[in-house]
Amino acid sequence: MTPSLQRRLLVVASLVLMAFLGATGMALDQAFRTSLIQAQKDRLQGFLYTLMAGADVTDGELRIPDDLPEGRFHQIGSGLYAVVLDEHGETTWRSRSLIGRELTVDRVLPPGERDFYLAELNDDRLVGLAYGLSWEDPEAGRGEFTLHVAEAIAFRVQERAAYRRSLWGWLGGAAIGLLLAQILVLRWGLRPLRRVARDLSLIERGDKSALDGRYPREIQGLTDRLNQLIRGERERTERYRNSLADLAHSLKTPLAVLRTSLEADSSRPPTPETMDQIDRIHATVDYQLGRAALAGPPRFGESTRIQPLARRIVDTLPKTRAGGPPEIELVCPDEMRFPGPEGDLMEILGNLVDNACKWCHGRILLAVSSRRHRSGPQTLRICMEDDGPGVPDSERERILQRGERVDESRPGHGIGLAMVADLARNYRGTIRIDRSPDLGGARFMLEIPMPH
Repeated sequence: MTPSLQRRLLVVASLVLMAFLGATGMALDQAFRTSLIQAQKDRLQGFLYTLMAGADVTDGELRIPDDLPEGRFHQIGSGLYAVVLDEHGETTWRSRSLIGRELTVDRVLPPGERDFYLAELNDDRLVGLAYGLSWEDPEAGRGEFTLHVAEAIAFRVQERAAYRRSLWGWLGGAAIGLLLAQILVLRWGLRPLRRVARDLSLIERGDKSALDGRYPREIQGLTDRLNQLIRGERERTERYRNSLADLAHSLKTPLAVLRTSLEADSSRPPTPETMDQIDRIHATVDYQLGRAALAGPPRFGESTRIQPLARRIVDTLPKTRAGGPPEIELVCPDEMRFPGPEGDLMEILGNLVDNACKWCHGRILLAVSSRRHRSGPQTLRICMEDDGPGVPDSERERILQRGERVDESRPGHGIGLAMVADLARNYRGTIRIDRSPDLGGARFMLEIPMPH
């Protein structure tokens, strides 16, 4: 099944939106990660300056006071650690946060150099900053030291995880909001196209004659062309049918004159074979003109109420039956419509009822209904049943062909059912012949798809 235009636009827009928001989220997450790393480095730099501000050299060793402003240096396992190495790489001072823990640092830097590095402490990952300094004091003397400050990465990971939750939560909410906005915008933007489709369905069912109303400039040209096409198709069909009616009249008149002349000549009365051939020519002309009039699809936008016409046919046609009118039951809801002109419906119902009257014993059933298939359009069903002898299986296809009859003793030329079959094919429908489950005779089942 081909997806709708709205669905295709919504899918494409959603994919673009997801890609954009995904790329935006990744860019923001990467930027936040970079800022966290830089912030941690700046923080280590600040801790380093704090240690250097309170440092002093005693007996050739760099001493850090115990009352540092940053309390995490004094809290065991706080995640913030500091170590001082002399120029030989020996530890001269350790922060109280390293009590019971061993932080292995052996990097000695010359004065003025600094270096960021990664380290581990009891399976905890750390980011460290090493800084080399030279200390000169007239009283304490001179010394070179390397100061190490390290902080656990866990703090940064937790901050990033919290940021990610907030980031993707807000982006997800924004995505949902934008998708809903897209749906509303697409529904509003495509409303004129849905109105065109709805109006075309009304025209096809015969409820409207043209696309009226104001449409956006982008599709106004389309609606104008469609209206021109509908008007032109109706005018061509009308001219075609009028021309065929004139042709039928011009052909039937000479045939009538010929018949009258033959019957009026008492000296040479026509033979039964001659009159039968004239009747056959007359029936063939009617049939071929009917086929020509039905060539192509039915007239666009026409429909006919079925019940009034069916009632008129069953009230008048059976009265011409030689054995008297049969008992006729008509089942047809008032709202049922035929997707074509009244003439086509007259041909279908008239031929079916006439055939049933010829073959029935005394009962006829004409039932009209509709059904909707799961995977198809709604279907109009016309069912003609009788209590006659029925149609043998071997003859069911043959009697739908022109000039074919089951019983030559019955009146007719084998044209009516062929006309019904041609009409069914013209409306993209089907006709099926089987046995009536209720009356026991023949059942003619005609199904025609209805417009959407």
